[in-house]
Amino acid sequence: MMTELSEGALEKYQQAGKIAHDVREMMKRTVHEGMPIIDVCEKAESLIKKKGGKPAFPCNVSINEIAAHYTSAPEDKGTIPENSLVKVDLGVHVDGYIADTAVTVCLNPEYENLVSTSEAALKKAVETLRPGLFTSRFGSVVEKTIKSRGFKPVSNLTGHLIQRYSLHAGKSLPNVFHISTSRIGLGEVYGVEPFVTLADAAGKIKSGFEAYIFRFLKHKSLKNPYAKQLLGYIEENFSILPFAERWLRGCLPYDHFNAAFSELLSSKSLMSYPVFIEASGKPVAQAEHTVLIVEDGCLVLT
Repeated sequence: MMTELSEGALEKYQQAGKIAHDVREMMKRTVHEGMPIIDVCEKAESLIKKKGGKPAFPCNVSINEIAAHYTSAPEDKGTIPENSLVKVDLGVHVDGYIADTAVTVCLNPEYENLVSTSEAALKKAVETLRPGLFTSRFGSVVEKTIKSRGFKPVSNLTGHLIQRYSLHAGKSLPNVFHISTSRIGLGEVYGVEPFVTLADAAGKIKSGFEAYIFRFLKHKSLKNPYAKQLLGYIEENFSILPFAERWLRGCLPYDHFNAAFSELLSSKSLMSYPVFIEASGKPVAQAEHTVLIVEDGCLVLT
């Protein structure tokens, strides 16, 4: 099986993928009604570290109409609601080689078919991927799979090319048909993630006003010495990978943290990821694997 990845890189992707798989399966059994959301996040991240990886981004716990990008703030008091759909999206990196995976925990029998459709779409997507495939063809296959089961794909959320230390490396894998000459390349690594909602939903996401996930963007002139110290800590510990504010607690004196963090945001030294919400407020299910494109198709890493 020949790929464009070096043997060392492949080994690290596989190691990250194994950890991500194991933690995903453990979290699937762990999430329950009434559980503090921050406990879900911190348990997943702790398990990743315990198994020898590092979180590639904060564990996302996105509930019902929230499609993506929710993680707990430092003092989050929220809990898993009754009769909810809980998307647990987690990432692992080993020396910058990333595996990204997600599962939807269904706590409402009414939405079991929605969840199973996201899983069926992921299965079909994995079966379809191969070198040279047009991404437009890929999107068409995913869209038809979802619609054939009476549901709707979320059109403006996509899978994504993954490269070392880069979770979204420029090329997208659409979940609907679109006109494009982009093709899948041998040796590329992708996060494949169909997002599915109800047939009468808008089928699009909008950005919320809140953001809990951040990423280093660039060095800027900073007045506050604590802001400079904090930015150095972020760059050293997370490189350009996303992080949560709660990961920073304790790295500065408490009295100086808020002002320093605010300056990093206002100076655009950091970027933020807004919470994504289904535009009509309908529930969303997600399933995700990370795959490596090989000569005869793709290899599921997670």
